[in-house]
Parts: sequence; C-alpha cells; structure tokens
Amino acid sequence: GYSISATRCKGYMLDENSDILSEAGLLTCLRSRGVNTPLVFFSETDSTNIQAKRIALEGGKHGTAVVANKQTAGRGRLGRSFYSPADTGIYLSVLLSPGGAVPEPQMITVYAAVAAARAIEKVCGVSVGIKWVNDLYLNEKKICGILTEATLSMEGGGIDNIIIGIGINCTGSEDDLPDDIRGKAGFIGKGGYTRNELAAEVIAQIIRYGDCVFPDDVIEEYRNRSILTGRKVNYTKGGAVSTGSVLGISDSGCLIVRSDSGDTDELFSGEVSITQF
Repeated sequence: GYSISATRCKGYMLDENSDILSEAGLLTCLRSRGVNTPLVFFSETDSTNIQAKRIALEGGKHGTAVVANKQTAGRGRLGRSFYSPADTGIYLSVLLSPGGAVPEPQMITVYAAVAAARAIEKVCGVSVGIKWVNDLYLNEKKICGILTEATLSMEGGGIDNIIIGIGINCTGSEDDLPDDIRGKAGFIGKGGYTRNELAAEVIAQIIRYGDCVFPDDVIEEYRNRSILTGRKVNYTKGGAVSTGSVLGISDSGCLIVRSDSGDTDELFSGEVSITQF
C-alpha cells in the first residue's frame, strides 16, 4: 500500500505522503522507544476497546496494545459512537493489569488525557488543550476522544483490568464528517509525522505509568492544559442542567464550578459544554 516515487536515472523513493498504519511500522516505532509490549493490529475491527476486553478475558498480558486503522463500531463516552474512518486517524486501546489496588482510579482518565497530549506535542509539534474530562482540543475543535473502562473482581472487590481507549483525528476534511460532529471535530493535519510514530508514542506514554500510580506533576499538567478554567459552561449534575463558571480542577481531577446561583459544585463525572469559545 505504500506509494513509491521513481525518478529516471536517480532511483526510487518512498513517497513522503505515504502514511500507512501497519503492524511492522508500529513495532519498529515501539522498539525505537524501548517498548516491547504485545501488539495486536487490525486493518479493520469493530472497536479496539471491545477487542481489548476479549483479550483481557482470555488472560491477555499487561500492556497489550490493540491498534486499528478503522473501526466499524467505535465508541465514545455516554454510549455515543466515535467516527473512525480508515486511513485518517489512530484508534487504539491499551490493556493494563496493575496487579494490586489502584489508589486513585479517577486519575487514570486524567493521565490518559495528559499522555495523549504529550504524545501529540512530541511527535506532531502542536500543543493541545484538554476539555474536562477527557477530550483533546486543537484550534477550538475536538481532535481526540478517550474512553476508559475497567473490569471488576466480584470476589476481591477491586479492579482486575483497565482498558484505555484513545481515538485521534490525524488528517481529513470537515466535509467528510457526519453532520452531528461537523463544525465541532477537527484534525491535527499533515506533515512531519506518521501515524505509526504517533500511535507508538501514545502507547509508550500510557505504559510509562502502567501501575496506575501517578506523580503529582500529572494533575498540574492537566490543570495547565485545561481549556475550561475561567470559561462559562453548561453542566449536568443530578440530572439537572446548570450554568456557571469553571474555577479549576481539584487534586483528584474533579471540575470545580461556581454556578450562576452562587453555589460551588465539584463534578466527578458528567457532561460539560462551553457556552462560547
């Protein structure tokens, strides 16, 4: 599938516009980062999170990464679908089995957002912001979504496995987006990187703290990257929609909002929308 350019009397060259996501390319990029983790690659699959769950049930190893070039049933938060066309993005999941108590499970999603942001900045050279709780934004448009799921032990009462799913829009046209996300979703853009490099860096960043014990600088970076602090937002709490101003992020990753009525709400989860960029 790679495009090869030929020039008479000079030879052949891999076309710089070629960006094929492949198992061989991913393994090369992972090894160059010192990462030797199990990799499962699909040209097309239903959902990398679904596949990672299947692998977990079959006794899959800690750190297993599942990567796809296309998803037919990509999923986002709150049961939403995640648009996952071929050849334009990265869709991956990492299976973590910490093997012990997870002291702050809510921080897993916080770190996943920071890890993806770090990877994009390092490989693509662009700085992205985080919209609480787990969306990444570039130029006021969403370019990355994260879905964190866990399997629980009924006997032990703890977490058996954690699956961190990340979808990133790399290239594409807004005209090709579905109507419901057109004008809201964006792309990193072309140039200077490959999807193999970016996927490998995301995996490396996730596995860096695979034990799910995170240093203090993670929440600080999350705060610094927040695009909500100081903004007016609509938010849902207890089934009711309120409007308020975001004061910041707590040490445990909760969103702190001062409602228009003067109350201070601390949101552990829920839906938040910016009233105006």
